[in-house]
Order: sequence, then C-alpha cells, then structure tokens
Amino acid sequence: MCVLASGLTGVAPAAADPGGDTRNARRAVARAEAVLEDANIVARHAARRFAAATAALPGAQARVATARGLVVAARVEANTARRAAAAARAHYGGAVDEFEQAQLRVAAARERVERIAVASYMGSSFARANVLVAATGPADVMDRLELVDQIVRKQHAEIDALAAARWTARTEQDEAGLAKRAAEDAARAATEKLAAARSAQTAAERARAGVVTLTANRAKALVIANSQRAIVLARYRAAKANETRIRNALRAYAARAHGGGGPYAGGMLLMPVHGWKSSDFGERYDPYYRVWQLHAGVDLAAGGGTPIHAAAAGRVIQAGWNGGYGDYTCVYHGKFAGRDFSTCYGHQSRILVRVGDYVTRGEVIGRVGTTGASTGYHLHFETRFDGVPRDPVHYLPPCLC
Repeated sequence: MCVLASGLTGVAPAAADPGGDTRNARRAVARAEAVLEDANIVARHAARRFAAATAALPGAQARVATARGLVVAARVEANTARRAAAAARAHYGGAVDEFEQAQLRVAAARERVERIAVASYMGSSFARANVLVAATGPADVMDRLELVDQIVRKQHAEIDALAAARWTARTEQDEAGLAKRAAEDAARAATEKLAAARSAQTAAERARAGVVTLTANRAKALVIANSQRAIVLARYRAAKANETRIRNALRAYAARAHGGGGPYAGGMLLMPVHGWKSSDFGERYDPYYRVWQLHAGVDLAAGGGTPIHAAAAGRVIQAGWNGGYGDYTCVYHGKFAGRDFSTCYGHQSRILVRVGDYVTRGEVIGRVGTTGASTGYHLHFETRFDGVPRDPVHYLPPCLC
C-alpha cells in the first residue's frame, strides 16, 4: 500500500485525450472488479475509485501541462499585441502631428497667394507696366524687365507652393487615417489576446483542480482499502480453501459409481450462454492487498435470468450453494485424455437440476445471476480435469459463440 501511495506524484504526463481517459478508467475499473471478486462491498467500492482515479490521473496531468503551456503562449501573444497597439498609437500620434503641420503650411501658402491676388486686383500689373514706361534707356529697360520677371516667378512659386502644400496635407491626412485604423485593429487584437490568456488561465486552474481531486480520491480509496484489509484477506483465505474443497469433492464424485468413468466423446464444448467474455482465466495479483488468486474460469456476461446450457452431456455431481461461487453446478462428462473431466457453472440465480440428474448437451440447467462474490450478472464457467481448473477457452468454440 505504501508503494502505491508513493506513486501518487510520479505519473508521467500523457497526451490529453478525455475520451481515452474515460476508456482507460473503465478498463481499470473492470480489472479492479475482477481482481476483487472475493472482496466485500466496501473494498470493491474503494478499489473502483482508486482504479478510476489512477487511470484518469495521467490524462489530467497532461491537461495541466498543456494548459500551462497555453497560458504562457497566450500571455506572450497578449504582451506582443499590447506592444504592437502602443506602437500603432504612437505612429498615429505622429501622423496626426504631421497632418497638423501640413495644414499650417497650407494656411501660410494660402495667405501668401491671397496677398498676391489682392495686389493684382489693386492694380499691381499697371504698376509693373509703369515701371517699364519709366525706363531711361535700353539697359534700364532690361533691368526693369528682369525685375518684373522675378516678381512674376515669385508669384508663380507661391501658387505652386500652395498646390504642393495641399497635396502634402491630403497625403498626411490619408496616412493619419490608415494609422488610426491600424491602432484600432492592434488595440482590438490586444484585447482579444488578453481575453484568451485569461481563458487559458481559467482552464489551467480547472485542470489543476481536477488533478487535486483525483489525487485526493486515490488517497481516500487507499485509506478505505487498508481499513478492510483483515476482512478481505480472510475472504481470500476462505476462497483458497474452498478451491481445495472443490478439487477434492470433484475427484471424489468422479470416483463414485454414479460419476460414470467412461470416455468423454462430446467434441468441442457448446457455449453455455449467449453473451460475451468479460473476464479471463488465470492467476491475478491484487495490488491493494498484495495477494495472488486463481480465477478458475472465464466470466461470460449476460443478462440476469439468461438460460445456462450444459456444455456437454453428463451427470450432475454438484448443485447448490458454494461460498463465493454462489449457486454452483458441476457436471461430470467422463474421461478426457486420462483425466476426469467436469464443467462447472457459478453465480446462478436459479439451479434447475439436482445431484444425480443426467443432462444432455444444450439442456437448460440454470439461469444467469449474480449470487456469491459477484460484481454483476454473468456466468462463471469452468473446465476441470481431476478437479484442477484449466482455461475453458481452449475447449470452447474459437468465436465464443
């Protein structure tokens, strides 16, 4: 138990797959129920809780690791988005300043052009003509023409400057508009990334809470399992002693005159129930109480009350209550490879034959139940040779149908 307890924090993360976690938990619970078939109700419940929590824990831990990674990534993205938003706002501010400066230049250029227009309206062109008329000679005329030309060029330059200032102002206005949209988009992205980071944090906290709950469930289950140690181990000892009694009894029954003793000639056994195999034959190790126990047959799951058929013809040599097997019937079929061959049927809800009856292959001899140390409706089916159990799968149809 201490070994199990020490493993609570040593499970390596696996890929996060809730569906796989559920399937693993179900399989683990089924294994725990099979191992603990001779345990009491309290111990079974503790084992199921422990098995389910143990199977689900790796997936839960993987979800925590994944969620933490998402939190880190989301925070990085949020910080990057915030920086991008700040840069976009700064760019927008600069674009607005440039636009305002361009507007000032337009206003100044417009003012100069307006003065030129006023001067023209007030007759400055006549003044220029008078300047030329007042010339005293050809050289003076040339000088005065140059002066007039400079004035005209200056006026044209002022008009061109106004047009250029207007063009620049429109360009800066467009740039400011683009910068504003970029800033708004960056701010919106920053808000979304921040929300994603908060959502990832919430998911990580939920995943962590799930791991804490599973760990607590395992610890509680171990405490309960330990509290049932004496009772469960007593049942294991009783089951082991009962197995010895069954072997001895079958040998004794086979030796009696009504047991027959002729050769078995029935061929492949008939499936005793229409169902499916829910548990295998073989030695099982119980990790909760650290004991080995032989599961002496296969469990064939079927609904309560399903007819149980004799797998082969033979003589009923045992029919009645038999400890953990509940209502239990054994049929002797004769010699097989030099050994006395019998089939046995456990956990029945009803036994429909009596000791000494001769039954034919396929005859209904009982009904499926869940009597004795059973965790649900099924038939516990055994094949025994000189009382010693062997795996029934070797003697049943390969399809188990």
